[in-house]
Amino acid sequence: MEVLEHERVEIVIGERSALPVIVAVHSTVLGQAVGGCRLWRYRDWRDALDDALRLSQAMTLKCALANLPLGGGKSVIALSPESELTPKRRRAAMLDLGDTVDGFGGSYGVGEDVGTTADDMLIARERTRYAYCLPESEGGAGEPSEPTAEGVRLAIGVTLKRVFGTAEVSARRIGIIGLGQVGSRVARRLAADGAELLVADVDMSKRGLAEELGASWADPETVLGAEVDLLVPAALGGLLTNDTTATLRCAAIAGPANNQLADDDVADLLSRRGILWAPDFVVNAGGVIYGSAMEMEGCSRADAVARVGAITGTLEAVFSAAAEHAITPLAAARQVAHERLSAADRRRPAQA
Repeated sequence: MEVLEHERVEIVIGERSALPVIVAVHSTVLGQAVGGCRLWRYRDWRDALDDALRLSQAMTLKCALANLPLGGGKSVIALSPESELTPKRRRAAMLDLGDTVDGFGGSYGVGEDVGTTADDMLIARERTRYAYCLPESEGGAGEPSEPTAEGVRLAIGVTLKRVFGTAEVSARRIGIIGLGQVGSRVARRLAADGAELLVADVDMSKRGLAEELGASWADPETVLGAEVDLLVPAALGGLLTNDTTATLRCAAIAGPANNQLADDDVADLLSRRGILWAPDFVVNAGGVIYGSAMEMEGCSRADAVARVGAITGTLEAVFSAAAEHAITPLAAARQVAHERLSAADRRRPAQA
């Protein structure tokens, strides 16, 4: 496992839940590090640590590209394959998360992520003021899936326009892998706009949604290799490896899954194959844009949703920079983010 440059990483065993709680702060150069808590099953706690490190780095890039005064962090509560998570133990885990986050003294703020909810964050809030994305009934921003999906839909339009000359999805064949909170919302939007959908999820109960939308159903491997105009990764990361990329038959990729590329070499391979990839940390920024506007700046919901529209301009700029400098969209996005981080770092007062 590659060790990335992080400001602080804590790994504790929760005193109530006896579960590993990992918090990784990648950067606070732009401001308080933010990032959701992932509650997931791992074969080994070191896999959970690797997830936290990579996801927190992606959050730094996401916030920098969205021009937010926030840094990148992430937390993970690691379940073993055989762990039993009763409601009582889940509550205990969220209290442990709150204690761990509070130990960072405000340098890191937690929200929800895969496996956690706004109600979970309300429990964590009992132990720290730095738990965000609380339920709307409690004055919080609520679940970020809707604004995230809205940002993904905008990014899909930008990507299609770059490849086909029009942002219209009508009659476009689009493959979606993952019909969770965000993927299902993206699927509904695309179906309403007339797209021909081929969808997959490891949860067979999602097949009902496919039927409701008039979409074709297949297994994830089939969708990954299907002949489609656009592929939308909306499940967990690492989907695009050198091997899977060699089998792709799509013109472009734009989706909300974090860390879609197994490694940076995949970005080069996609470019050589003529497949346009929209960087995931640009595409899925709608949630953090919306949440920070609502809970940190006190914006109205309408204004917070409107801010998600900035994803359009950001992605257009990334694609243009990539074309102008003959580099991959990944390299172009990182370049913009690092320029903003470097400028902010130069403005920070020197520490004694």
